[in-house]
Amino acid sequence: MSINCIRILLENASKTHPDKIALIDNETKLSYQELLIKVDQVALYLQELDLPKGARVGIYANKSASQVIAILAILSTDYILVPLTRLLKPEQVNYMIDDCSIQCIITDKLKLESIEEINFSGHVVSIETTHKDIPSFEEIFKYYNKPFSCDINGHENAVITYSFGSTGTPKGIVISHRNLIDSARVVTQYLNLNENDVISGLLIFNLDYGLNQIFCSLMNKATLALHRFILPDDFFNHLMNDEVTVLPLMPVNISQMFDEDLFSNPNEELFDKVRIITSSGGNVTAKMIKDCETTFRNAAFYSMHGLTEAFRSTYLAPEQIKIRPDSIGKPIPDAELYVINEEGNECAPREVGELIHRGSYIYRGFWNAPKETSERFKSVQILKNVVNLDGQLADETVVASGDYVYKDEEGYFYFVDRRDDMIKTSGFRVSPFEIESVVEKNLPSISQCAVFGMSNPHIEEEIVMVYSAPSAISEKEITFELKKHLAAYMVPAKIVYRKSLPLVQSDQNLINKDALKRELSGN
Repeated sequence: MSINCIRILLENASKTHPDKIALIDNETKLSYQELLIKVDQVALYLQELDLPKGARVGIYANKSASQVIAILAILSTDYILVPLTRLLKPEQVNYMIDDCSIQCIITDKLKLESIEEINFSGHVVSIETTHKDIPSFEEIFKYYNKPFSCDINGHENAVITYSFGSTGTPKGIVISHRNLIDSARVVTQYLNLNENDVISGLLIFNLDYGLNQIFCSLMNKATLALHRFILPDDFFNHLMNDEVTVLPLMPVNISQMFDEDLFSNPNEELFDKVRIITSSGGNVTAKMIKDCETTFRNAAFYSMHGLTEAFRSTYLAPEQIKIRPDSIGKPIPDAELYVINEEGNECAPREVGELIHRGSYIYRGFWNAPKETSERFKSVQILKNVVNLDGQLADETVVASGDYVYKDEEGYFYFVDRRDDMIKTSGFRVSPFEIESVVEKNLPSISQCAVFGMSNPHIEEEIVMVYSAPSAISEKEITFELKKHLAAYMVPAKIVYRKSLPLVQSDQNLINKDALKRELSGN
């Protein structure tokens, strides 16, 4: 058995802490020994399907203890896990099934109808017993009691996670067993996790940030408490009842927690056990930090920045969160980060360039997408003008992230925008994110805002801003305010009001800029 696989973590925890609570799901509590037994039973059933090595097995179900069991069971075989978030529509699931040739899907009663709607021809396993001729976890737990054994190679592919862009076409990133172990190790190190921690499992398990909570819990023999967000009061009650100490969040979760219309100011003394809050996946505002600091008064706040192609690149230490709140921090241990310009030279402090990630945590590439893989996964020779490569292997892979960033004089990184989103206008590169941030900070009556470029033969692209608000605001008023904070070439040439903005179907926190572009161009 490889030392670089999640399976070894589960086996070790079961040996050393058999009676320790591993998983909490409302009233359900499983010890490490109980968790291993159930994982082995499901893994044994999957093995007996006799699928070819490397076959893809999808999980399309709501969050539950059984979902965690399914994840660990697949990772205990030589199959590849494909998490399918419950937010996806049947046609999106069908796309992913076809894209990576999923041969088995584990689902639940709520999602079984969607699987049947797309006429999936592979194996289907239901978590609950149904009235149909479909095997269930309840039956597996009853009849599969033979010894289970496995031999996992840490360098083999373990997971394919899909993320949807604004176009709705997903890309699958391939992650190895070694990647999963390395990500749990590094997070354990810089957060100083331990066996006394209770980690909140609020994040969904379709991407690496959410999955990492499972693996960090196993590595530290800690407890994972599964949570869902319906209303703030319910969520806060779960944090108290489960005595959570580590709270991984996304910025949207923080906004939901402290929604002024729903938030009821819980007694901060009830949350004194929360010692760590982490945030990744978006910009953290000063209000978010203040709200967390007020309610979770003993918690250290870590802001983090990850890549699609690598688990994580940077984190901002808690003591810096107020000093430089706009920074994405410094490199995590074992990662080397460089900022290079179009000529391949290292950028001077505060000069914007592309973030290049070298070292650990780099994933394998995009599934069934050689073009996208070649665009992001590059030879280390891309850094030949920056680092001394004499005598080093030429086939080392680095990630050309597509993130435009700059580094200050003290080595802290700042995110500017994605390369694909940058607007080229009048010879300048303009970041939509920077304009949107100015709107958010200085025009509070605007609810949502999307900035993008549209073709203009005279200046290459003109800057367009579309916003929503309770009522339309004078364009002169908006332009007057923006000119106070932006260079003249960054002020939008066109400002459009909409009562509401279209959202990406699979991510209701993301504005669908492509839909707005099509609307405004008449296509």
